[in-house]
Amino acid sequence: MNGDDFLARLADVIESRRGGDPDRSYVARLFARAPDAILKKIGEEATETVMAAKDGDPARIVSETADLWFHSLVMLAHFQLRPEDVIAELARREGLSGLQEKAARRPSPPPEPAA
Repeated sequence: MNGDDFLARLADVIESRRGGDPDRSYVARLFARAPDAILKKIGEEATETVMAAKDGDPARIVSETADLWFHSLVMLAHFQLRPEDVIAELARREGLSGLQEKAARRPSPPPEPAA
């Protein structure tokens, strides 16, 4: 199975839940409460992924990573992005050292002072 194709199909299913009944669809419920509900779930799943990795349990690492990826796909959909956008960014970075790629990033501008 091609991972790119699978992620695109899953993204299509997630997108199809937009505007759905939040009482009948978990993803529709996340969209209805976006972005906070989506971002909260990503934080929870990231923490659970780290804990699984610290425990060294391969099955839990895979399961928690799947949860994290799924919720990340919901976030991408919320912001009108696709997994193909992330894959393209990873492809752009291919062949660069991680240190070179990080050094080439532009720093974020400082936040505007409160009025």
